[in-house]
Amino acid sequence: MNDTPATQAALPTQAPLVAAAAVNGAEARGEYRPGYEVVAERILEFIAEARLVAGDRLPTENDLAQRLNTSRAVVREAVKILSALGRVRAHKGRGLFVADDEGMLLTSRWGGFFRPVDLDHVLMLFEFRRVQEMAASSLAATRATPAELRTIEVAMQQCRHGFAHGQVEVFNQGDEEFHMAVAAASHNTFLVSAVRDARRLQRQSSAIGIHDTLGEGTESAVEEHEAIYRAIRDGRPDEAAEATAAHLDRTLEDYRREIQRRLFG
Repeated sequence: MNDTPATQAALPTQAPLVAAAAVNGAEARGEYRPGYEVVAERILEFIAEARLVAGDRLPTENDLAQRLNTSRAVVREAVKILSALGRVRAHKGRGLFVADDEGMLLTSRWGGFFRPVDLDHVLMLFEFRRVQEMAASSLAATRATPAELRTIEVAMQQCRHGFAHGQVEVFNQGDEEFHMAVAAASHNTFLVSAVRDARRLQRQSSAIGIHDTLGEGTESAVEEHEAIYRAIRDGRPDEAAEATAAHLDRTLEDYRREIQRRLFG
């Protein structure tokens, strides 16, 4: 690991102009690209141009902001996205580092394709999740062991507890464990990997503040989780798949409304 700040490699100096051009070009195509998403791409370019590897230290947020001629707030939001992607890691008291975990492999596999605020991309991601998780829940209904059923049930109850007590992090953790437990109960390694990857991509949207509160959609999710669990527990694969599809379709509508609210008010 190299703990020396990467101050010698020059960041591109015309980032604001490039960012503005990228955003304006996106608008001309009817797309939306916030400034911090463009800055995130500039930071990735810096990592590549400086030939930094896993474990190398990046400039500080202040340094990045000065080099890119933008605000620290924009850099901070860009870092959130890169953290969700698994490209960088922030260590308290030590600084920013190029990530060295499985997120690097994931990002390479998806080639930076997914844009967390692009409605088309969100739609495609949910289509992908729908196919994978319907299959996983259907298989789980015929393959889940008693221990796996208990794991799904505990995660479901954690979501209910988080919602009832207004604890966002508790709910989010239970939600993650619920979906991954259902995938694990399918006894299909490829489905487990696909579900994990898709959910990691979806967390990029959460990283920019989508679904960081509990509301009506959360209450619906609690009930939908229970419907999925009961169908799996009772060995009803078709009902498990249908309940999963209903859950993901409703969740997609929540995302769609939130993104549109942020874009158009």
